[in-house]
Amino acid sequence: MLFSPKEKGQGLVEYALILVLVAIVVIAALMILGPVIGNVFNSINTSLGGL
Repeated sequence: MLFSPKEKGQGLVEYALILVLVAIVVIAALMILGPVIGNVFNSINTSLGGL
């Protein structure tokens, strides 16, 4: 066996920490890029409204 039974929980905690870190990065990116993306969709909506 490569891992003792004590280390199984440790692996799950490491995966959870990585998942939390990825979630924080995604939320931060959305907060920074959110207004920019909103402006792009707004301009597309405005240009399509004239059709």
